[in-house]
Amino acid sequence: MNDIAPAAAFRRPPLPRWSLTVVDAFDVTARMRRVRLVGETLDGFAYRPGQDLVLNIPAADGGTARRHYTIRAFDPAEQLIDIDVVLHGDSPAVTWARSARLDDTIDAEGPRGRTFVAPNADWHYFVGDETCLPGIFAMVEALPAGAKASVVLAVAGPEEEQPLESAAEVDLRWLHRGGPPQAPCPALTETVAQFTPPAGDGQVYLIGETSTVRAQRQALIARGFPKERITAEGYWRPGRIGGHDHVFDAELLDARGRL
Repeated sequence: MNDIAPAAAFRRPPLPRWSLTVVDAFDVTARMRRVRLVGETLDGFAYRPGQDLVLNIPAADGGTARRHYTIRAFDPAEQLIDIDVVLHGDSPAVTWARSARLDDTIDAEGPRGRTFVAPNADWHYFVGDETCLPGIFAMVEALPAGAKASVVLAVAGPEEEQPLESAAEVDLRWLHRGGPPQAPCPALTETVAQFTPPAGDGQVYLIGETSTVRAQRQALIARGFPKERITAEGYWRPGRIGGHDHVFDAELLDARGRL
């Protein structure tokens, strides 16, 4: 029996809406740009590391492009949100990140998303590409001292590696593709196929290109790993514009519950 959640399960009340203002923008690496945003009304901003915002980005045709971007960091004291954008292609989000200037404004909705740290896991295993690096880093940085985490991230090359600081015990491994993100990514699929779960009840987080995430999840389940201990989210796939895919046994549902 397939664990396909019905579309109605994804119908939620309207997300909180925030007016944000750019205070800084800079390149973290050659292919990753950070936009820093503040909001005067963020006192009620409730966020779990790993969740995202829906950014209402100005499009070239004068319309609005809705794009999901993981929150890299949130500083409640400064009411400051960091959003990291992978500089790949010529999308509205890339154009916005490259051109963002002091005092530019943008509307955002959220936070939203079911990808966040499982609080009672004995260990954590994170796998993805650079599109989910901001979310994975945010989750790992939120782990407490004594927590155990393994992280595998595929990036173009060593120049795209970023430092990670966490109170947890973290094993961080980088895979270098030598090029842009792949669909699918064989190196990530093979890595998960070789993964031996430690003892205890752990949580696996598979994030990134949808077909890669799907293959990784199916391989773990086929080996007997409990599906309820897998968080699987497709951040992107060729031909898809905006949104995320919830990955289940037999089908894909986007973040709004549509096939």
